[in-house]
Amino acid sequence: MDDPSRVSKALLHYGGPMRPKKTILCVDDNDQHLSIRKFMLETKGYNVICCTTGKDALEAFNKGGIDLILCDLMMPDMNGAEVVKMIKASSPETPAIIFSGKIKIYDKDLHADVFLPKGLYAPTELLERIRLLTVRKRGPKKARVLTPVAATASAAEAVPVRAVASA
Repeated sequence: MDDPSRVSKALLHYGGPMRPKKTILCVDDNDQHLSIRKFMLETKGYNVICCTTGKDALEAFNKGGIDLILCDLMMPDMNGAEVVKMIKASSPETPAIIFSGKIKIYDKDLHADVFLPKGLYAPTELLERIRLLTVRKRGPKKARVLTPVAATASAAEAVPVRAVASA
């Protein structure tokens, strides 16, 4: 059994408990591109859920826990713009990146936060965009002030209780 003081010292040394991994929903009808992106993202510490159709992507998103969508624009059953539009309708705060080999210029009708033309960006640029979008979704690292209502007070005489929770 680990010594509790040793565990506490390790947490202090490494900056506290580890954050849970971010989960990325990766959608592409090309299995080879999908497996390359999955490998790249997993080696950088992300959880990756892969889908080859827009319908599967929507089902995976509805299960919850998705932090970012990475979606190909041109797919046979439902294009990436439709997938992102439907996800943004129910969860506008979820960041989305659309990429395409056919279109080289961003169109605001895509509803994505970022558009990347295939072959015209380095993998490091994709990783940096993902990092920035997930940080933006989480928000800055500062304490938030919560004001829950005390359990004993009635609705008419609710007394706010101040508590500080870290982000």
